[in-house]
Amino acid sequence: MKLKSGRRALSKPLPELAKTRDRLSALASPVTSAPPLTRSGSTSSSAEKNAPARYPRILFILFLCSLPMVNPIVHGDGVGYYAYARAPLIQHNLHFEQDWLHANLAFTQARTLPNGQLSAANYTEMGYLNNLFSVGPALLWAPFLLVAHGIVHLSNAYGAHIPADGFSFPYLLAMALGTAIYGFLGLLFSYSLARKYVEEHWAFLATLGIWGASSLPVYMYFNPSWSHAHSVFAVGLFLWYWERTRASRTFLQWILLGLISGLMLDVYFANGVFLVLPLIESLVHYGDAWKTEEFREAGSLFAANFCFLLAVILCFIPTLITRYIIFGGFFRFGSYQHVAWDWTAPYWHSILFSTEHGLLTWTPILALAIFGLVFAPRRAKALTSYLSAGAAAFFYLISCYPDWAGIAAFGNRFFISVTPIFIFGLALLLHRLGSLFPSSRFVFPTAASIIVLFTLWNAGFLFQWGAHLIPVRGPVSFAEIAHNQIFVVPRELSSQLRLYFFRRRTLMREIENRDIQQQR
Repeated sequence: MKLKSGRRALSKPLPELAKTRDRLSALASPVTSAPPLTRSGSTSSSAEKNAPARYPRILFILFLCSLPMVNPIVHGDGVGYYAYARAPLIQHNLHFEQDWLHANLAFTQARTLPNGQLSAANYTEMGYLNNLFSVGPALLWAPFLLVAHGIVHLSNAYGAHIPADGFSFPYLLAMALGTAIYGFLGLLFSYSLARKYVEEHWAFLATLGIWGASSLPVYMYFNPSWSHAHSVFAVGLFLWYWERTRASRTFLQWILLGLISGLMLDVYFANGVFLVLPLIESLVHYGDAWKTEEFREAGSLFAANFCFLLAVILCFIPTLITRYIIFGGFFRFGSYQHVAWDWTAPYWHSILFSTEHGLLTWTPILALAIFGLVFAPRRAKALTSYLSAGAAAFFYLISCYPDWAGIAAFGNRFFISVTPIFIFGLALLLHRLGSLFPSSRFVFPTAASIIVLFTLWNAGFLFQWGAHLIPVRGPVSFAEIAHNQIFVVPRELSSQLRLYFFRRRTLMREIENRDIQQQR
């Protein structure tokens, strides 16, 4: 009986402080709850009633059609991320020498001596290679790689001769497919969050727009061994679950939110800034409790917050363990700690407008997404304030980082973590534009056409970057990019796509050689 009552206590919602009044909703209206969004024109048709199931199906079909674009390759920073999965699985340790030596040429040349041995400068004082990258992607890849490992051993038992070393094609394919799947799940979580506040077709269109016209495709398909697609999944799951339980979160839900938060940190350390959302939420409730003298409710919330922090730490333990083994301390993070962070945020303007991977210059659809956060409907204003605060905190952090441009990146890759908020903002803008007209019969096709134009521009730009028609590092000339979009991309795209689908290794080798030549 005591166990049952304890379970009921854990699953019982925490008291809704100040009659569930969210302090930030005062920005929108003194009304406690807003009426449902008014749907107009075709949105009230019977077909729209089936939209909650129809649009995810369309997204899933589009995802399946995109899978041939998956590129099973470990490259650049991805060497460090993938090493945390391969070495424990194959070698049962954290010695990454084989990963460093099997890496792409540009990666190994920067870390080896003329005799082919790894330079002593690559090692920490603990005798391990300086792998400063996060372990979260490896944790998420683990189920896929375990299946691939089992298939390789089973195939070899029946006469195949596939190297069970983590470098052969089955392992790389499993890794790349896992990355694509996690990226798609992150898009689904983002769509689900947006469709609670706008009509489904706008949430669907916003998801397609950010999916196709941002930096995400590069790291979801072309460079799958990097962590950014995993960040979309982890942040999308965090925001979706945080919003879903925000009205009355139980102790168990606080603990689960903490576990999700810990995973989000494991995947990408910068994602920790999104913890500002439950922090602000709790501070608002503490303020309400203080004003109404509901100290017992404040005590319950404090206990829930404590359990949340314990859950975050518990899920962050894999990162802490690897930091201790490799660097000799739980809170040592390699060069991230030693770079010249400038907390006056001097790079904020460059991040947005620079020709060197500027967020808005390289991926202009994000300007619409950011602008859309201004046009939140009444029932979404409190949530939009929270999400805007999270995005602003992330922007501030990257503005302080001296390598804000991401070195060899398409667009500003750091902000791929903010994808769910960009989808939400673009959905709000589309909803506002749709509300200006009595029927969406013509508005939706027009908006869809604009999204297609952004996506086509992004695809051509991405092709130029991937084929090294433009520098992958440093500033670019947008006059040259525009010229290439019109005259060069249409001419070379078909031949390069044939190489990508049928002679991919040859194409990757050519791209690698171009990259090395550009660095000289």
